[in-house]
Amino acid sequence: MDIERAKKAVKAKTNAGERQIALVREACAMIDESEGERMTLAEIAGALDVSPWHLQRLFKRTMGVSPRDYNDARRSAAFREQLKQGESIAQATYGAGYGSSSRVYERAERLLGMTPASYAKGGKGAEIAYDVVASPLGRLLVAATAKGLCFLSLGNDEEALIAELEQEFPKAESITRDRHSIAQSVAVVIDFLEGKTPNAELPLDVQATAFQRRVWQELIAIPCGETRSYSEIAESLGVPKGQRAVGRACATNPVSLVIPCHRALRENGELGGYRWGLDRKAVLLTKEAERAE
Repeated sequence: MDIERAKKAVKAKTNAGERQIALVREACAMIDESEGERMTLAEIAGALDVSPWHLQRLFKRTMGVSPRDYNDARRSAAFREQLKQGESIAQATYGAGYGSSSRVYERAERLLGMTPASYAKGGKGAEIAYDVVASPLGRLLVAATAKGLCFLSLGNDEEALIAELEQEFPKAESITRDRHSIAQSVAVVIDFLEGKTPNAELPLDVQATAFQRRVWQELIAIPCGETRSYSEIAESLGVPKGQRAVGRACATNPVSLVIPCHRALRENGELGGYRWGLDRKAVLLTKEAERAE
């Protein structure tokens, strides 16, 4: 009898979970079909005949972001795509559902990480300064706009590092080696690699979706000398099965070290992946563990 009750309870819980996922899918479909028009939480909840609080909780638990952030991400993606296709800022603004260009500029840092003029057509309008120096982990390239660090890479071949930067911003206004203007940023990163500081704290000028930002914020919050599994990070974001999405957010981090994605590991403690090589990841973690002790 107890077994039968347990089976019924499990079945009821499974059915409830499926209904909740279906509800979130409907909410996503409504936002997708709105084509960038702002929909309030109350409007979506009313159409689905649930309370706004209940929808907010389910949506964030399932998707990792709120309905508002999801809507913003959809509009941001549409805006970036139209810019890449050669549309003017005005055309992209209204095509993505923004009411005015001022709204885009007000929120450009959060949506794009650069001003719209800089982001358009592969970084057109961006003025980037960089330098390549020796570091404890090989050659280090540090690049920044006037707003902040936009790219960081490690490797053995200096020319390959520069080529990677140019590929990241193929239509930038300028990409110039300027040791003087980038010196302070380079010094901060080198101090971190040499163990003089627990974190490399610098202003950033990077692109990110709402979910990527949340993952990167979690990474920055991990104390030096500690690690988190991809699953633990996903749990902290309210997305218990989102470890793969967390892994992708780590892999697309353009300013590793400053955003310390090396502190994310697999569930079994294995290193997982690292853009600049597992040997470098192992060295970073070993040095940080020794520093913490």
